[in-house]
Amino acid sequence: MEHRTAGGLQWDPAPEEHFTRRVWFAALSEPDDPEGLNALGVLFEPGARTDWHHHPGGQVLYFAAGVGYVRNTDGETIVGSSGDVVTIPPGEVHWHGATADSFMMHLSLTTGGATAWDTLKVTDDEYDSASR
Repeated sequence: MEHRTAGGLQWDPAPEEHFTRRVWFAALSEPDDPEGLNALGVLFEPGARTDWHHHPGGQVLYFAAGVGYVRNTDGETIVGSSGDVVTIPPGEVHWHGATADSFMMHLSLTTGGATAWDTLKVTDDEYDSASR
């Protein structure tokens, strides 16, 4: 067993090449197997978001605080808030982030290897359309 206190978590800025605005993350797991469970805490400032991406083994997002969006390339948008769970199937291209007026923190659970980042940023128009 291992116990890390909240103060012992290291929150690092997310790389600007894959995010818009300020985002921080903390590793909650250290998988021995790169294909194993990867658990991250991710904190988005208002208006912050990921780039378009997908996960080989899918993704589960648990909204811990605030309000945010999850949107796929079909235009399906989910608005999530504290306590909500969003499951994204393997290979589905999507983005997620905070609403314009709320910080948002979620837990990201993935398996199957590293995130596959697309080369496209989420445009302001794409982001704004999530709120309609």
